[in-house]
Amino acid sequence: MKRCVRFFAALALLSFFAALNGGARADEPAFNSNWSTQGKRVININTVIRVNQIEVARDRNAGNDEAALHTVEAAERFRGAVAAAIPEAKVTWAFSWLALEDPRPNYVALRKRIVEFHRQYGDEITFIPGAYFGPMYNSREQVNRDLHDGLKRVENMVCGGYRPHGVVAGFLAAENLRYLAEEEDIHVAQGTIWSQYGIDNGDGDGSICYPYYPSLEHACKPAQGKEDFIDCVNLDGWTCDFLCARRFGFEDGANSRLGVGPIEAYHNLGEERGLEEALAVTRNHFKDGVKRNGFGWVVVCWETSLVGELKPDVTDCMTKWLKAIREEFPDATVPLMSEFGEAWRKDHPNNDGLNYTFVQRGTGVEGAHSEPNLEMTWFMNQKFRLAILRDWTKDERGTVVDFTRYDLPAKEPQDASPDKPSRNWSLVNRINQKRRRPEDAPVPLSDLTEEEQALIKEQLPKFSAPWEE
Repeated sequence: MKRCVRFFAALALLSFFAALNGGARADEPAFNSNWSTQGKRVININTVIRVNQIEVARDRNAGNDEAALHTVEAAERFRGAVAAAIPEAKVTWAFSWLALEDPRPNYVALRKRIVEFHRQYGDEITFIPGAYFGPMYNSREQVNRDLHDGLKRVENMVCGGYRPHGVVAGFLAAENLRYLAEEEDIHVAQGTIWSQYGIDNGDGDGSICYPYYPSLEHACKPAQGKEDFIDCVNLDGWTCDFLCARRFGFEDGANSRLGVGPIEAYHNLGEERGLEEALAVTRNHFKDGVKRNGFGWVVVCWETSLVGELKPDVTDCMTKWLKAIREEFPDATVPLMSEFGEAWRKDHPNNDGLNYTFVQRGTGVEGAHSEPNLEMTWFMNQKFRLAILRDWTKDERGTVVDFTRYDLPAKEPQDASPDKPSRNWSLVNRINQKRRRPEDAPVPLSDLTEEEQALIKEQLPKFSAPWEE
C-alpha cells in the first residue's frame, strides 16, 4: 500500500508523458496497438500462475496442488527461455485468484518478480478466472465478479495506474465477454479453446480458431450484426494441428490438442519429434496461411508449473522453437496477446469481412497421429465454418467433416455452480468434426441441402477446394 501512495503525487505529471506516448497508462511500458495485422506473422505467448490446477471457486479446488511448482526460479527460467530467442518478445502473465492472494513466501516473491518483468520487458499482467474453467463451475454473475475483483487486485499489485488491456480465461460465456467490453472497458480476451472436446474439465468446440467478435447468444458463435455484437475480440488459447484436432479427446491413441503446446509436443513426443511437429504447425500458418488470410497467427500457453512438473525439463524447447521460427521468418513478431487483439480490432470493426481459409496436410511426425496422406481444408467466416477432409495421395474430392452454421440460433448452457458443474459449452449443430452423434458422419459436399450449398456459395463466391486450384 505504501508503495502505491508514493505514486499519487506524480500521477498528473506521469499522465502527461503517457499521453505523449500514445496513451500508455502511468508507470507502464508502452502498449502498442498502432499497427496492422495485415502481412504479419504473429506469435502470442501466455502463461498462468495459480495455486491449484483448477480453482473451482475462490474457496474450492480440484485437481493437483501446484504450489510447490510456482517459484521465482521457474518463472525466471521460463522468461529467460523466451528472451534467449527473441529479446524483444512480450509475454502475458495471468494470475489466478488464489495466486493473487496467497501469503506464502514463494507467491509473494513471484508477484514481485513478475511486476519486474512488466517493467523490464513490457509484459502484461492480468487475471484468469477459475484457472481456465470459470463458466464450467460458476454462474455468469460470479465469473463477472471474479473478473472485476481479480482485475482490481492485479492493478493494486502492479500499482502506478496500471490496467490490463486483456484477460486470459480459457473459456468465457458470452455474458462474461459482454461484461468485459461494456463494464471493464477490456476488448480482448482469450476466451475460447478451439476444438477442445473430451480433454481436461471443459469442452468448447464449435468456434473460429482466429480472431472474431462473439455473439450475445453464444461465445463460440461470431456476432451476426449490430444487435448481436460484443465488442471483445475472442482469441484461441492453443494453436493445434488440424488433423489431430478433428478427434475426440485421445481417440485412436491420438492427442486432439497436439500442436505447439509443451505437454502435447515435447513432453509426449520427445524433444526432437515435438519440435518437428511444433514447427510444422507453425509453418503452415506462416507460409500458406499468410497467403490465404493476409496474416499468420500462432498462440501458445506454457503454464509456469510445467517448468518444474515436466520431466525431463523441456523449457529449452521454447528457445529452440522461437529461434527456428526467427531464422526462417525474420519478420515474425511476439507482441502481447492484447496488443495483437487490439491491432486486429482496429483493422476489423465487425465480423463482416471474416473469411479465413486453412489448408493443412498431415505432418507425418512419428507418434503425432497427423496422417501425411490426409489433407484438411477449413473455411471459417461469419455465417459458418466448413471442413473438408480428403486423401490427397488418391486425388480424392473429400468429404465434409464439419459444417457448423452460425446463421442459426444458438444457446449456451444454464449457469453452473461448484456443486453442479456444466462441462460442455460447445456449439454443435449440422455436422461436427468430433463425430459424437450419428448425424456427424462425413458426407460429400453434394449431399448438403440446396439451402446449405447456396449459403456456401453466397459466402464463398469463388469457392474452390485445394484439389480444384
